[in-house]
Amino acid sequence: METIIRTSELHKVYQMGKVSVRALAGVDIEIGAGEFVAIMGPSGSGKSTLMHILGCLDSATEGNYWLEDERVSGLSKRRLATIRNQRVGFVFQTFNLLPHLNIQKNVELPLMYSGMGPRKRRNRAREVLASVGLSDRLRHRPSELSGGQRQRVAIARAIVNSPSIVLADEPTGNLDTGSGSDILSLFSELNDRGHTIIIVTHDPAVAHRANRIIKIVDGLIVDGEDAA
Repeated sequence: METIIRTSELHKVYQMGKVSVRALAGVDIEIGAGEFVAIMGPSGSGKSTLMHILGCLDSATEGNYWLEDERVSGLSKRRLATIRNQRVGFVFQTFNLLPHLNIQKNVELPLMYSGMGPRKRRNRAREVLASVGLSDRLRHRPSELSGGQRQRVAIARAIVNSPSIVLADEPTGNLDTGSGSDILSLFSELNDRGHTIIIVTHDPAVAHRANRIIKIVDGLIVDGEDAA
């Protein structure tokens, strides 16, 4: 299996006034293209920090990160923005949808930032929303949808640029059990379509929907296992 993500001795230290807080303490991981991986750990373990670095939302204090053989460490802000727009999709616990836009416009946003014309991005957004079962909700605003439907919109927005990697931070945290199960099934479908899926969670039931679990505690990888 081709390696799509590789890190070496990743450290992350946050400066809180005069106090240094170490979030990552030397993380080495490899994730293959097409894997479905869960990064699991308790609150404060460093799992969200690691996800932000993998998604180029943050940078490590020390160490190296390679994404599809490109060394991410030290890239310009412009190049990092391009990677975030074209190669990585993000799904968050709180959905992060713009409340004043309907769901089609929300999903069109990444396409607009990548320079796609209005007609093409409208058609692409409709296509992706249909793929997550929301073709009848195009003109609805987020406040008019259930939590599960809003998370489907967030997933549609994450995949609209056909990224190779989808990162999800506690994607079922604000959902009831049934809606959460539906969202995890959708991630499995995306994985079957070829996307590399990485879910960050503290919930063992969510983690075991993945094919492999990477456990992190106090900024260190403590275990890796098949999610059998």
